[in-house]
Amino acid sequence: MRKVVFLDRDGVINHDPGDYTKNISEFTILPTVVEALLKFKKNGFEFIVITNQGGIAKEMYTLNDFYEIDQYMHNFFCENGVPILDTFFCPHVDSVSNCLCRKPKSGMVEKAIAKYKVDAAKSFFIGDKLRDIECAERAGVKGIKIEVNGNLNEVEL
Repeated sequence: MRKVVFLDRDGVINHDPGDYTKNISEFTILPTVVEALLKFKKNGFEFIVITNQGGIAKEMYTLNDFYEIDQYMHNFFCENGVPILDTFFCPHVDSVSNCLCRKPKSGMVEKAIAKYKVDAAKSFFIGDKLRDIECAERAGVKGIKIEVNGNLNEVEL
């Protein structure tokens, strides 16, 4: 069984500008992320991104915009020695649909656990919002809350 660090995207991996990261030009990886992930990797962890992307349903950006950012992110981390296993995302908003995947619901984490045979008890979810922590706990994973755009390198697993 795998040990995984689940990561929220906006505000944990990349700079959250306060609204939506709508395109690749707005996507900036935070400065401590690679160093932190390398440290986690040395402790036997792999990585999965879990992210709400309600801006798609709100038509603030397209699915293709999301995929362009996601591909860039995966390439960046792979080139830096910390490949991401997968990204699970929810394109919905509560006002449009009542899905099972949007955090704080745990559908995305549960799918990731099943797909990658993750040991939930030995895994962590790092997020910058209470909904990330609630999502983690509903899936049996320990949640760790950091500040928005915080220093991921301060997290000890």
